[in-house]
Amino acid sequence: MAPTLYLHWTATGYDWIRPGHYHAIISGGGRVHRLHAYSVDLPAHTYARNSNSVALSCACMGGSPDPWTQPPTPPQLQALCEEAAAIARSWGWSADAITVRTVMTHAEAASNRDGRVMHDNYGPMIWGGTGERWDLLQLEKNGPTDGGDQLRARIRAILAGTDGSPSATQPGQPSGAQLQFRGSTTIQARGEALMVQSDAQGTSWALASDLLARYGIAYAWDANGRRVLIGALDVAPTYRDDSVQASLGWPLFTMTLQTGSAPVVLTGILRPSDAGDRAWCRVVEFAEEFGITVQFDPLSLGERRGG
Repeated sequence: MAPTLYLHWTATGYDWIRPGHYHAIISGGGRVHRLHAYSVDLPAHTYARNSNSVALSCACMGGSPDPWTQPPTPPQLQALCEEAAAIARSWGWSADAITVRTVMTHAEAASNRDGRVMHDNYGPMIWGGTGERWDLLQLEKNGPTDGGDQLRARIRAILAGTDGSPSATQPGQPSGAQLQFRGSTTIQARGEALMVQSDAQGTSWALASDLLARYGIAYAWDANGRRVLIGALDVAPTYRDDSVQASLGWPLFTMTLQTGSAPVVLTGILRPSDAGDRAWCRVVEFAEEFGITVQFDPLSLGERRGG
């Protein structure tokens, strides 16, 4: 059976980011926080539907007594659709693959709108349920009750390239919207030269494999999951507010710990080369996540604390 994407809200404030519940949470400003690899199952995001699935959630609807005092924001909903489209594209899906059987809101899943899991209806009361879960039934207060249909239409438009978003660009096809490298140079890392690329903002990027090898960190490439599996036992992900986003326009990869829930250490981009796609990550972010000393002007990396 093909995997399923489930779309949620957290019923919290806009800045609630916690691992263990969803694969990714989108904060109020529209930033996607990837907390677990999309290739692993999490135990409890959607009743009876946690296997072979990915859960994306907007941090919102935590207002009390009226949850609508913290509604989903337009940037959240746009990021939710862009992230869903990026995942769908990584699975080889086209726009016509986005249906209620492949992408569902929690409201729809709770009411078994795809007819796949026959459990008690704990979804919206307008669909005969108990009202326990009604995530994204509506996208705005007093709005129409077709939130799932609206979101799927937006995801299809992104995949078809008709919505104008950067993530509509097909992988490997440079455009003005994609992050571009402006030139290569070298920095010092553990006293030896390391080749890096700089983007238009002056951010330095390096091949993930080069950085991992330089610091003797064991790793393996999981092509199916588009992730780098890290063997280090002394890394605690920080779930950064400035993590790499799909809006950079390139296919993404994640660097994850080799545990059952596969926490994400960082996210990078995949760029084509003569040797195939290569995984690039931001140098300073890598250093900060792995406890490596950093000096600036010029940029250089020192030793890794504890390793």
